[in-house]
Amino acid sequence: MKLKLFFLSIVAFVFLVSCGLLLSTPGQAAVKNFAVSKIKEFSPIPILISDDPYPVVSAQAVLAVDLNSGVSLYEKEPNKKLLPASTTKMVTALVAMEFYKDDVVLEVKNIKVDGQKMGLQNGEKMTVKDLLYGLLVYSANDAAEVFAQNYPGGRDAFIKAMNDKAKELGLTDTEFVNPTGLDGNGIYTTAKDLSIIASEAMKDPRFAKIVGTKETVVQDISGKVDGVLGVKTGWTENARENLVTYFEKDGKKIMIVVLGSQDRFGETEELISWINNSYMWQPVRLELY
Repeated sequence: MKLKLFFLSIVAFVFLVSCGLLLSTPGQAAVKNFAVSKIKEFSPIPILISDDPYPVVSAQAVLAVDLNSGVSLYEKEPNKKLLPASTTKMVTALVAMEFYKDDVVLEVKNIKVDGQKMGLQNGEKMTVKDLLYGLLVYSANDAAEVFAQNYPGGRDAFIKAMNDKAKELGLTDTEFVNPTGLDGNGIYTTAKDLSIIASEAMKDPRFAKIVGTKETVVQDISGKVDGVLGVKTGWTENARENLVTYFEKDGKKIMIVVLGSQDRFGETEELISWINNSYMWQPVRLELY
């Protein structure tokens, strides 16, 4: 009886297999085994290809970032809290551009400031556009104060708006106490935070155009470096030399922040040269199924 059941089981198995083969065609089998692949391309990633030593700089903090990929190209104490000096004016400009239209006219009211000025006189009326050029090209402290004076709620409200903007950008190591960047109790930032601020500011065509003009301090003092398009310098006796630089060439977009340097222009130029010679940008292609 057991032998009979064994043979019946074999017959049933053969029958089922035969039915399956009859119902399946070669075309259908090919469809089941065929997977369509898709190629997805990502931004090229910088790859270190040189064994040249990293530049040794006097700056207290440095950060160089490839903006397309977010890859850090060079770091030195990027999260160290330091005095921002006039790099503060990038946030001053962001707040001003968000609130004021370029053709709005603002009045100068009893401004008394130290440091760099564009020579504004009490009672003068200036367009926002002209004040932005004074703020960003000439690093004018009086232009910064005019923006703050005319803001709803006055100077304190403007400074609060600056700190709110920092929080909006996710910055946790930045605090402003004035719109100019002059040294004061409680003012600080980091190279990392400034790179984020500058990247956000450069998204605004008005900001990019102003800081990219040939009259910028970067080009006047250090000579034009091919591909340099801004962004902002800063100096006080306590902060020493600060410089935020946006570099764009052959599709590469790089932000370099140098804080507390003894030679901001020379060290930035050295970093640009080292990056150009030490990295290659490798395209990334991923095959998906």
